[in-house]
Amino acid sequence: MTDNLSEFRYIFSLISKVGLIDMELNSQNRPFSIKLWPPSQNTRQTLVEKMTNNLTTKSIFTQKYETLHPKQAEENAKRIEDKAFATANLHYEKEPDGDGGSAVQLYAKECSKLLLELLKMGPSKNSVKEAVISDAAAVPRESVFDISKGQRAFIEAEEAQELLSPLKEPGNSFTKICFSNRSFGLGAAEVAKPIFISLKDQLKEVDLSDFIAGRPEAEALDVMRIFSATLEGSVLKYLNLSDNALGEKGVRAFGTLLKSQSCLEELYLMNDGISEEAAQAVSELIPSTEKLKVLHFHNNMTGDEGARAIAEVVKRSSCLEDFRCSSTRIGDEGGVALSDALGDCTHLRKLDLRDNMLGVEGGVSLSKALAKNAELREIYLSFLNLEDEGAIAIANALKASAPRLEVLEMSGNNITVDAAPAIANCLAAKQFLAKLNLSENELKDEGAIQISKALEGLSQLKEIDLSCNRITRDGAQQLALTVLQKVDFERLDIDGNFISDEGIKELMVIFEKSPDKLGPLDENDPDGKDGDEESDEEGGVEDALESKMKNLVVD
Repeated sequence: MTDNLSEFRYIFSLISKVGLIDMELNSQNRPFSIKLWPPSQNTRQTLVEKMTNNLTTKSIFTQKYETLHPKQAEENAKRIEDKAFATANLHYEKEPDGDGGSAVQLYAKECSKLLLELLKMGPSKNSVKEAVISDAAAVPRESVFDISKGQRAFIEAEEAQELLSPLKEPGNSFTKICFSNRSFGLGAAEVAKPIFISLKDQLKEVDLSDFIAGRPEAEALDVMRIFSATLEGSVLKYLNLSDNALGEKGVRAFGTLLKSQSCLEELYLMNDGISEEAAQAVSELIPSTEKLKVLHFHNNMTGDEGARAIAEVVKRSSCLEDFRCSSTRIGDEGGVALSDALGDCTHLRKLDLRDNMLGVEGGVSLSKALAKNAELREIYLSFLNLEDEGAIAIANALKASAPRLEVLEMSGNNITVDAAPAIANCLAAKQFLAKLNLSENELKDEGAIQISKALEGLSQLKEIDLSCNRITRDGAQQLALTVLQKVDFERLDIDGNFISDEGIKELMVIFEKSPDKLGPLDENDPDGKDGDEESDEEGGVEDALESKMKNLVVD
């Protein structure tokens, strides 16, 4: 073990002479910030040459492990540098705000480690075996090609030639491409065409979201058709066509690609202008969804008829685990159709239907599906106009289902204290619940206190949002005392309520040792009154005025 460490340190010191480590150490004492990562191409080539030299010249290590043939040494040095660079670059992307010093040091360490491993693989004195690291064993090649970073920009043919050049390298191992955030013109699409044809058999994930922004409709449709035709027959697991304002024409422009897919596991069509007609085209053009696990339709104009078409896709997706159909203008009829289809998705773990108008009827229908979705972990049902009847039906269904539920959101549904007992009973059974959002309802103190008591036994709870619920001092205090009993609790949001100034002071005392666990109270109204109380006061004034008017005598 000591010998290995000594060997590693020696090789590390040899590589450091390229200048990488000295730069990193010196940067710590500089009064201004510089970027040490990524190294220039010249620096990378110098390191390759240094390692090649170390592998081919006599030293204490090559005497022990023997030297390599110059050609073998150069090949392996390049592979080692590629691997070390990829590892360090991944590290840097996770910590992009630093000066790159830690990435530089990791880069050198990886080179040292791999170089030592290679030396130990070298031929022994009695062997004629060549010590060439295989592509599989030595350096895992990059698998993701991503040009989405940086500012949005148009791409024409000339730039595409340069930008996409890594995809043309023989033997590349790219299995995922991301062209998001770059707008491809017709010329650029023609450049990409032969490249995609050559990669078609190895690609598994394709992200073409937001890749035609600002293009005239005719050109955009032609670009889509080119990409669709070149990718036809590829065996994709992931396809993202979001943010392209597809509409029905766009969906059909991708028809060749969509119809050829039988192994898709994830499909994203968000913010695509998916109308009723476009939704019907989606249902028609994606005949095989047997392996589909993720289906996202956020922010479209699907409507009820479109929802029926999407429901047909859902029905065929028995393995579906994550379904998002939020902000899609679906009403009660479409909600009923979707709910019926979701009832067959027994593997569903995440459901997001926020910001639609399912109403009471849609909510009751959805409750029947939720009763069958035992694997659910996250449920987002905010702003569906459920009212008490819909909320009670859903709460009753979930009480006996989804035992491992972690997230429940039902904000903005006109839920009153009448639904609080059902919701409280449901919550009390959710031992894994970590996040609860019931904001923008009308639970008042009575509802808040009932829910607070139901949460007392939930040890994994981390976030609660009961903002804008007409809660006063009593309800707020009960919530505060409940959450502070939980060691891992993170945040209580109760802004936008009617907590008195005295009640606010009490909250400050309760959260004195952990102020970060209480959200802001900027929108709280200490003088706010319950709507029922205001109505009673107004009624009393009107009655008194009417009584006086009866006794009024006009001369």
